[in-house]
Amino acid sequence: MMKCVAIDDEPLALSQITNYINRVPFLELVKGCQDAFEALQIMSSNRVDLIFVDINMPDLNGLELVRSLVNPPMVIFTTAYSEYAVEGYRVDAVDYLLKPFDFQDFCRATGKALKFWELKNASANNPVPIAETPVFTEDDLLFVKTEYKVVRINIAAIKYVESMSEYVRIYTETDEKPVMTLLSMKKLEERLPADRFMRVHRSYLINLQKIMEVSRLRIVFDGDTYIPVGDLYKEKFLEYISRKSIGK
Repeated sequence: MMKCVAIDDEPLALSQITNYINRVPFLELVKGCQDAFEALQIMSSNRVDLIFVDINMPDLNGLELVRSLVNPPMVIFTTAYSEYAVEGYRVDAVDYLLKPFDFQDFCRATGKALKFWELKNASANNPVPIAETPVFTEDDLLFVKTEYKVVRINIAAIKYVESMSEYVRIYTETDEKPVMTLLSMKKLEERLPADRFMRVHRSYLINLQKIMEVSRLRIVFDGDTYIPVGDLYKEKFLEYISRKSIGK
């Protein structure tokens, strides 16, 4: 079971999250905390696999809390302010729940965390160093290790890649679910064709040929997937868009 800590300065919101945690069979609540400092004490003396943390809290907010941790657990942010979503991506959050959210939203987010946790534990039991993770290229193919097998990925089918700490998730047009593998974003970026793929965010690498539209520095895929463009990558990306543009 994944051991969890919930952190929210609003008693009703904290009560809702702890109630949801208790309803999910693969989650175990370690403690519900009303401030970040109490949570730090709990995490210093207990194993914690996942934290649910409100971003907008007094004294020490959720983002500051996560950034202060040397080895942070998985993080699901909860907040009433949608403008914090991009900030959540910058600290490699598993997911982001916008208040008010229901139990179905909660289960969707915790399901993502469970997949990541299971893969991490499988890799710990069968360790493969990042530098030795199988990633072979032949023309337009990649072979990557995921769980207990090596799978083939057609490079042309890749839409985008999402980084999650020492793992990446590869989203393709042909697979309903992303392929998660123990691999650094830097190494994958080096293997993919530079004329077709571009790093647009600390957590995202995209296939330039799959872009549907660009709106307010967010890249749209398939009409319902939005990738933020990070400040460090904005100039290069906009230069590419400018080169490919026609008219005013």
